[in-house]
Amino acid sequence: MNQKRRIHDAIVGVVVTAGIALGHYVSAHWLLLPAIIGVTLIQSGITGFCPVYFALDRLLPSEGAADQSSCCAK
Repeated sequence: MNQKRRIHDAIVGVVVTAGIALGHYVSAHWLLLPAIIGVTLIQSGITGFCPVYFALDRLLPSEGAADQSSCCAK
């Protein structure tokens, strides 16, 4: 599994878990957060556009595209 997929899954998992916990302990309104994530996942499956992947593509370079002068080049 590639790095962006693992980061995406971690972000979504944390947001859903936090929304459920906040919905249980703080206010039921927080349950809208995991509901919105669920709708976004359905929309992503239909359209192919995911906001988290959009942000990750902007923040992280493509795999295998590291510049030789970069500190992270292998």
